[in-house]
Amino acid sequence: MELRHLRYFCIAAEELNMTRAAARLNMAQPPLTRQINQLEEEIGARLFERSSRGLTLTPAGQFFHEHTLQILEKVDTTIAGTRRIARNKHQLFGIGFVPSVFYGQLPLLVRGLRQKEDLELTLAELTTVQQIQALKAGRIDLGFGRLRIDDPDIEQEVLFEEPMMAALPNGHPLEGTTPTMAQLAEYPLILFPATPRPSMADSVLGMFRRRGLRVRVAQEANEMQTALGLVASDLGITLVPEQVRRLQRDGINYVYLAEKHITIPILCSRRKGEKPNEIMQAANAILAVLVENRRSGRYP
Repeated sequence: MELRHLRYFCIAAEELNMTRAAARLNMAQPPLTRQINQLEEEIGARLFERSSRGLTLTPAGQFFHEHTLQILEKVDTTIAGTRRIARNKHQLFGIGFVPSVFYGQLPLLVRGLRQKEDLELTLAELTTVQQIQALKAGRIDLGFGRLRIDDPDIEQEVLFEEPMMAALPNGHPLEGTTPTMAQLAEYPLILFPATPRPSMADSVLGMFRRRGLRVRVAQEANEMQTALGLVASDLGITLVPEQVRRLQRDGINYVYLAEKHITIPILCSRRKGEKPNEIMQAANAILAVLVENRRSGRYP
């Protein structure tokens, strides 16, 4: 399967008529029909229903069309960015992050780097495990996550330890208190992310297990925002890093824990042994200031 086959399919799906689709593609209709038939054979599913009145997408065709549009859009964006970098001699710098670190100082790092005119900055929401893979593949240059990963090609720096808080629905019995982990274990727990694992969900479970506490997991969500929505719906409680409290959301109250030492790290991951270029040096300098601000209490 080639990109041209996907483009042919999308044009046919828009026109729902092979003759008009072929005209848009500046090709004859029989070769286009053969290409679509070959695509269906390769996929193993019928994408179009054919009748005397024209074409209609099958349910499989609708699904394939939706996702093919996303693929082609990503390809077009990538090509445009590549041309822009080549034309302007921009340097490309990628940052991966887990969502829970984006409510603190990470936006300030991004803002600082964007002041550099010769920089093309890309951001990718990735789990810590995905960040390690992306770093090794060269897709990103810095990763910000929560999970310690032992990999000989990657170095991880603990920027600081962040206190955990409990997110409670409005009217919860523990609202306005500083609950213990034992008290929290009495209520249904919502974990995130559900996949891929290991993840922050496993870190949270470990916080309870190390204290000999059993919890009842009511729901697992793939995204933090979804988990907080479930909390607001009174389906359970969840534990979140302190900076998430900046995310004001109706129906939720954040409370500190009685055990102040229960924390989760913010880790910066880099490729090991790589000499920092000018952009990395700038990123490290900005990061050092932001970390010092956090440690000294000047929290933006």
